[in-house]
Amino acid sequence: MQKPKPTAGLHHVALYVKKFTECAHFYTNLLGMKIMWQPDEDNLYLTSGNDNLALHRAPADFMPAPHQHLDHIGFFLTEKEEVDRWHDYLQANGVTIKAKPKDHRDGTRSFYCADPDGNIVQLIYYVL
Repeated sequence: MQKPKPTAGLHHVALYVKKFTECAHFYTNLLGMKIMWQPDEDNLYLTSGNDNLALHRAPADFMPAPHQHLDHIGFFLTEKEEVDRWHDYLQANGVTIKAKPKDHRDGTRSFYCADPDGNIVQLIYYVL
């Protein structure tokens, strides 16, 4: 069997979140994502322009599947200096910082924080 053509890239991530309202605030008000579609009060589809993040309200008894192992999601920044500005802004807004800004050997710079549900988010300047 012949291998199919390469994908067009990763543009969609869907998260179950228990703190739905707080996560919606984090991704829209703090990170600046726009609402693409909200079919009901339990589902929200967001975008930064060419991506899609779906937030699904987790049931009260929600337990992640044992085979799910999401480490983090990342947002690209276009300027290296913006990494520190984003870090300071999110920290000033009470966001939990998991790792302070740091330069990496490949020329990138990033830091990690947590959304209100504890999902780890990386903001990274990436040399394209």
